[in-house]
Amino acid sequence: MNEFAQPRPLIDQFGRAVTYLRISVTDRCDFRCTYCMAENMSFLPKSEVLSLEEIEQIAKIFVARGVTKLRLTGGEPLVRRDIMTLIERLGLLKADGSLNELTLTTNGSQLKRFSAQLVESRVERINVSLDTLDAEKFAKITRWGRLQQVLDGIECALDAGLKIKINMVALRGGNDHEIVPMMEWAHGKGIDLTLIETMPMGAVDVDRQDQYLPLTEVIETIGARYTLEDLPLDTGGPARYKRVQETGGRVGFIRPLTHNFCESCNRVRLTATGELYLCLGQNDKVNLRDALRQDGPQAVADLLDHAMAIKPKGHDFEIDRQKPQKHVGRHMSVTGG
Repeated sequence: MNEFAQPRPLIDQFGRAVTYLRISVTDRCDFRCTYCMAENMSFLPKSEVLSLEEIEQIAKIFVARGVTKLRLTGGEPLVRRDIMTLIERLGLLKADGSLNELTLTTNGSQLKRFSAQLVESRVERINVSLDTLDAEKFAKITRWGRLQQVLDGIECALDAGLKIKINMVALRGGNDHEIVPMMEWAHGKGIDLTLIETMPMGAVDVDRQDQYLPLTEVIETIGARYTLEDLPLDTGGPARYKRVQETGGRVGFIRPLTHNFCESCNRVRLTATGELYLCLGQNDKVNLRDALRQDGPQAVADLLDHAMAIKPKGHDFEIDRQKPQKHVGRHMSVTGG
């Protein structure tokens, strides 16, 4: 165990235990996905970004307070210089029993390079963001990405023994007709698929009202061709799962607009600058970087009590042409995807 060995559980004002921390290790990415970023992004200066050592310190404080799952995100986490040093260090928390799961969300571009090292660092499963299997459309959605690089990375990850879940943002008029083929492809490789409604976060170059596809429609589409069985599976995140009887695989649905999942929220998000957001869809936050740099680790531990007191009940995402559009000003890449 680490130096904060007398834990008080992190319980918010609504009685929910926070056991899941998502850490954005960088706001930078080698893609520019249309629903996530503007093409010409201004990224953070290095001085504002947490060092790898600071991230490790903060993660250990959370683990001591009852967090059992850490997910590294970005931007793209694997483009951060020396990121494997941090992952190896956090993997030691899993080795000593303090942590149940260490995982990450990636666009897959760097998996060919890092898959074997991830397994050696005790990462057992990863999420890969992939919205299409059409190379031309992939280039259009990601602007800078190459599909084959991602597919090769996925194969390397499977060969290394990593369990994979594909995250696919459902986009009306974009990839809606590809959802069933994506599911069939993923299940054929023993990979689960999670579908996500597009969320109104940050100013982007497309109209999210045009992109928005309620997953209730997608469930009906899949259900017309396959037999769906509800599953009680809980992976610690917001997805609700169904098994496809014909393929044996699972499909998850994250529906922040059509099915609010906030009543069971168990997670908080740490940005690359050390701001702890208590809800993806709200602006409530505390600054852990300044507390750590000015007053040390104990100040961070103390600030977490205040964070639990201000964690909101839930988000109020909304996409409706009949109403003024509500959205969060920061991009998804700032908070951590």
